[in-house]
Amino acid sequence: MARVIIDPVTRIEGHLRIEVGTDADNRVVEAASSGTSFRGIELILQGRDPREAWAITQRFCGVCTVSNSVAAVRAVEHALRYDIPINAQIIRNLMIATQYVHDHVMHFYHLHSMDWVDVVSALSADPAATAELQQCLSAWTNNSTEYFAGVQEKLRGFVEGGRLGIFSNAYWGHSAYKLSPEVNLMVFAHYLEALSWQREVVKVHAIFGGKNPHPHFAVGGAPCAINTTDKPIQKKRVSVNMDNLALIGTLIGQMRTFVEQVYLPDTMAIAAAYKDWATPGLGEGLGNFMTFGEFPQGLDTFDEGQLFVPRGAILQRNLNEVFPVDLEASGEIQEFINNSWYQSTQGRDVGLHPYDGETNPDYTGPKPPFGSLFDGQPDTNPAYSWIKSPRWNGEPMEVGPLARVLMMYAVDRGDTRAMVDEALLKLKLPLASMYSTMGRTIARTLETRLIADQMSGWHNQLMTNIANGDVDTHNNALWKPETWPTSCMGAGFMEAPRGALAHWVRIENGAIANYQAIIPTTWNAGPKDPAGHSGPYEASLVGHVLADPTQPLEILRTIHSYDPCLACAVHVADPDGKELVQVRIL
Repeated sequence: MARVIIDPVTRIEGHLRIEVGTDADNRVVEAASSGTSFRGIELILQGRDPREAWAITQRFCGVCTVSNSVAAVRAVEHALRYDIPINAQIIRNLMIATQYVHDHVMHFYHLHSMDWVDVVSALSADPAATAELQQCLSAWTNNSTEYFAGVQEKLRGFVEGGRLGIFSNAYWGHSAYKLSPEVNLMVFAHYLEALSWQREVVKVHAIFGGKNPHPHFAVGGAPCAINTTDKPIQKKRVSVNMDNLALIGTLIGQMRTFVEQVYLPDTMAIAAAYKDWATPGLGEGLGNFMTFGEFPQGLDTFDEGQLFVPRGAILQRNLNEVFPVDLEASGEIQEFINNSWYQSTQGRDVGLHPYDGETNPDYTGPKPPFGSLFDGQPDTNPAYSWIKSPRWNGEPMEVGPLARVLMMYAVDRGDTRAMVDEALLKLKLPLASMYSTMGRTIARTLETRLIADQMSGWHNQLMTNIANGDVDTHNNALWKPETWPTSCMGAGFMEAPRGALAHWVRIENGAIANYQAIIPTTWNAGPKDPAGHSGPYEASLVGHVLADPTQPLEILRTIHSYDPCLACAVHVADPDGKELVQVRIL
């Protein structure tokens, strides 16, 4: 069996190693996913004030800051049975939705599109033909021959000047690229436009949360006050005023326009050219999907019936039966460490519910990044990843946009079925095509449009509440620790852009006694469990045929379709806790 190793996988957040074994036909017959950095924030949280958890857990990475903050505040609020005002619920929904739209667009263009787009090929494109193509696809205003000629010249300057930057060392000219030069030029132009677009839309986070990245949150509600009397001429503002709220309405409009006129048409154009990547089962792996739910529609955050994205599990692609998911039941969600670099007081093959979870690092090597995952050598500790192996009722589960879209399709939530059916009809693909690498990419785009459309309703609801005199954004009733129970625990759920996320906290005498978080990429990228079952990454790579094993573009397409985020593993220490490296910003 030949080995192909990608270490590190680039255009992701964090540090990931993928190793596959291939047969004589270059077909992947075995795959292993290894997270190569340690995430130890759970240990940092022990003994701290629970109200600080959101600020610390959002430092898992600089991308999922909103997601981990919301999961943290919800965990504490659940433990304390702490209600929040409806305005705070709406503000959180708007901040979460902004994270979705921003993150999905940035992932598509800046992390994933170059798996399908041969950017150097765009140099041979006809700008007039590209302009005609853009005009046929949507009403997007940047659609002239002169515009695309200018983008092409900018790209030519990058290439001829040896300044390809992040586009260097890629697989340009690979036989697996299929797009015409004109489509390549169009998508590259949108790649550049998305850089400017994203700077504007994250102002929503800055308005409600003070800044971006790492906006502020608060246990008990939103971190901002609403002031209906603040005048535009005032330079110092410590609250959200009517000008800010009007700007948010404008930004929501900008999001929807870009998604509808740029992101969605580009996804459809790429999907039409790569229908072979929508082959049912190609890049899917498991057929099991799970959601924790998101976007509470009322006062009770933890009422599953009020979630716009429902909670549930789908097994073996059966959309006719959705199983309930209980975040607190000890036998449902468990984490295993048999193939991870951790110790457990309960034994390596025993799964622990996060309330009882342990984070005891135990790097044993000499697996990645030093050795092969398939070296065939006997090993008393076969660990090969810093990622644990979470399971739901013993089953590995895929989480993320595909899981959410399938869940909303199954329960007929909102416009999901209409959007999915319309997209597949245009592409002349069956519903089963969603169970694929391209299906995962299509699902992310359709989800973005679905959520962007919801944002206007939430914004209107907030404005109506304010107009009716309701400006409450925080509940101070339980802010003092002396009012808390001596012992309590809570689970804070969240649907991050990359999938189901939850934090579990135990609070004893006003301090955190135990804290565990299972992030989406843990579900998707985890190693094999004690039963030998692979997680989604590993399972989805089996069956891929590599056109050129020295340029494994096929592997990158499927891995990137999950939008990996291993940046939760950013702080690394040696066994004595000493600092290993310093990075200087020059």
